Amino acid sequence: MHNGDIKTVTILGATGSIGCATLEIVRDQRGRLGYDSIKILALTAQNNWQKLAELACEFQPEFVALANPKNISQLRDALAHTAIEIGSGPAAIDEAAARNANWVMAAITGAAGLRPVLIAAKRGCILALANKEALVCAGSLLTDICVSSGTRLLPVDSEHNAIFQVFDPNLKHRVQKIILTASGGPFRTWSAARMAKATPAQAIAHPIWSMGAKISVDSASLMNKGLEIIEARHLFDVSPDQIEVLVHPQSVVHGLVEYMDGSMLAQLGPADMKVPIASAWAWPERIQTHGERLSLADLGRLDFEWPDEKKFPALQLARQAMQIGGNACNALSAANEVAVASFLQGKIGFPTMIKIVGDVLEKGDVCGASWHGEPESFEHVFDVDERARMAAQQHVASVIE
Repeated sequence: MHNGDIKTVTILGATGSIGCATLEIVRDQRGRLGYDSIKILALTAQNNWQKLAELACEFQPEFVALANPKNISQLRDALAHTAIEIGSGPAAIDEAAARNANWVMAAITGAAGLRPVLIAAKRGCILALANKEALVCAGSLLTDICVSSGTRLLPVDSEHNAIFQVFDPNLKHRVQKIILTASGGPFRTWSAARMAKATPAQAIAHPIWSMGAKISVDSASLMNKGLEIIEARHLFDVSPDQIEVLVHPQSVVHGLVEYMDGSMLAQLGPADMKVPIASAWAWPERIQTHGERLSLADLGRLDFEWPDEKKFPALQLARQAMQIGGNACNALSAANEVAVASFLQGKIGFPTMIKIVGDVLEKGDVCGASWHGEPESFEHVFDVDERARMAAQQHVASVIE
């Protein structure tokens, strides 16, 4: 920690589910340790100026930033009676990431969260990472920055946080495999024919977790698990063939590590994101939380099964992208964002999303250039992201026509 015993905090994506859950922990910890034990430096949001204003009034950050400047005047009016600094646009989000917080929650979804993650990582801090795309799109570059700056990268995704809790880095050479679990999403038992008619409302109705629309659709297609395979490769420095996925409908076992002696260590917990957030908040210690506790006796049974990769080809696409290289992983993520947005807007059907992502991987950018190779710089990362989005938009347009 810097600043003595005071924990200084920035939350990138404060109005989303992860940001709000993090602030619940801040609220509780201030109650336990005293208000002055935690200082909020910055809070950011994409569009929700009302919620950002509400949080700012309660937590009194030094700085708030609204990525979409459309409603900045309303935010300024709402906070006119305070001394809080206010910014808008992408540069303001970058400024929030640059504030000298010693603990940063990176919870901006999608590629929009990549630049602020990199800015925060360069400063040297504890970086709680809930943004999949940062590692998927720029894995080796981000991990190199963390090593050179002294940033401690802590995964917040429930699966990666579970692995983190039972993965002994000193025994990495003794790890046989890492197992990420998946609930299977709302379509786990659906036939392919029924899935072809799935609506956005059905896709975002996750049976276990309460999440945003984009990640809920990714869960329904199992693309989220494909992205998590790529993340795990970078987080734990293991080979892709050491990472497996198991469908576990109860979502109680979040991750497992199998060691070469046959031991299998697992992390179990309720389907509550405050648990992995609390793990990252307190690391390397533990804090008290007030959420629901597991009762294994009440559960009675835990089920596991292999994912149906023919019905859910996103897993194969993720492994294909890893074989091609880091640029392909970036293109996979960017094309998926475009495809998911098009599905949520009712422009394309559910199976068409993954077909579009596969077409982008196979056919390259709009000029036919392939995605082979690794990103050479962050400018290169953003260039690949842009070219993949253009290619995906072209494929969406051809389907609509």
